[in-house]
Amino acid sequence: MAHELKTDTATPAVLKNASLDTPEITEARRDLAACFRMAAKLDLQEGICNHFSAVVPGHSDLFLVNPYGWAFAEIRASQLLICDFNGNVVAGEGKPEATAFYIHAQIHKVMPRASAAFHTHMPNATALSMIEGHPFVWAGQTSLKFYGRTAVDENYNGLALGYDEGLRIAKAVGDADIVFMRNHGVMVLGPTIAEAFDDLYYLERAAEVQLKAMGSGRALVRIPHEIAQKAYLEMREGDPESARLHLTSVRRQLQSSEPEYAD
Repeated sequence: MAHELKTDTATPAVLKNASLDTPEITEARRDLAACFRMAAKLDLQEGICNHFSAVVPGHSDLFLVNPYGWAFAEIRASQLLICDFNGNVVAGEGKPEATAFYIHAQIHKVMPRASAAFHTHMPNATALSMIEGHPFVWAGQTSLKFYGRTAVDENYNGLALGYDEGLRIAKAVGDADIVFMRNHGVMVLGPTIAEAFDDLYYLERAAEVQLKAMGSGRALVRIPHEIAQKAYLEMREGDPESARLHLTSVRRQLQSSEPEYAD
């Protein structure tokens, strides 16, 4: 299902550039690698097809992304590629998967607020993308974390194998942070790697409990707008710090069980 990126320009394996080897970039690599490893543990990946990316600290025209051919569970910090928006790999060995490049390059290019972009076909959230109507019915507390923050890209158009499709998806996002890509999967955008991972985790949990409730065959009890909005604001107030601590916990767990993720 995955497609190797084809480019017309040279893609050097490693660019000798000291500005791409700073402590800040090393930490971003480790944060992103930790997200891949924990996503694998939580069964949020699909083979070698899904992708996470993050803008390179200090370089708004470059982004980190996983290399084609590697499962989430295999990713190490040093393996992550640095790409520009033209399809060039400017640091690292290999290439990104084609749809990873075309989607993520356009999102980071036209949406500077999206410092991190996580795309998965994780089972429960993807299942909601396949159901008629809005994916969430706002019946579970966890879903309220995303109240007013979601969009649905209704126009599934096959694989994103070109700049035009990547740009179309980016435009469909609008002001949302969570995008249900109809018949496809989900995209989570965040101002930091930690916040993108935190949202990805809770998005799948919210989708899981909603599907279980729907499977009961009984009517769901919807939360009134006023209460949903109140709960949303209460949750969002502490989100950045909660997300930071969540990712710190993830890194502690991995340091104990899979310390090579940070290599």
